[in-house]
Amino acid sequence: MKEHVIKEILFKEWKMFINVQNKGGKALCQKDHKTFTIMRSSQFESLSINILESYFHDLAVAERQNRNLMTEKYARMMESTAPLEYEEIKNLLVDIDSFSQKYIEKIIPIFLKWEKEFRSEYPYLSSVSRPVLSSEDYLFSTSFETYLKAELSTYSSNTLLLYYNFIKKNAENNINLSRQIQSNIVAKYGFNSLQEANDLIKKKTKK
Repeated sequence: MKEHVIKEILFKEWKMFINVQNKGGKALCQKDHKTFTIMRSSQFESLSINILESYFHDLAVAERQNRNLMTEKYARMMESTAPLEYEEIKNLLVDIDSFSQKYIEKIIPIFLKWEKEFRSEYPYLSSVSRPVLSSEDYLFSTSFETYLKAELSTYSSNTLLLYYNFIKKNAENNINLSRQIQSNIVAKYGFNSLQEANDLIKKKTKK
């Protein structure tokens, strides 16, 4: 059941993703279905079925409203990476209600803590990732924090509530979802463990 829901989510997301309009035409990542599938499925596999079903509903509602959630996500990133351009388009975005904003602000610190712990544990593997904090953003580099905030901003209030309760429970049980997501990613690239991937990058770095 979970695998089926993820497959349906990926189908809807990919349709939206390839239709995101960029100033310079389609980006290379919009032609890379394999990487898109690996990265997004690795994230979704770490979540509970009720979150996935709620997010699938969000995507279906957005389709009916002719909204592209991928476009909205990348537009919201511009608030930090390209603030002048963001000012020109922000009025086109759906307002985030106070309930949703509250949960976005609760979720981000938990994930930042997890991400910093993961990067401390696997520094070489992390060296190929985004910077962590929004303070490190610039036009051609979007941080983990900014990406996460923008993604959460496309979720419905129901999805955010389910998401927050899920990650809060994981945090209380000392389960680091950043580590779990990265484990999923490296496994899809053929590694047996995070440590194996980290060691390979370390070896290449020191050549």
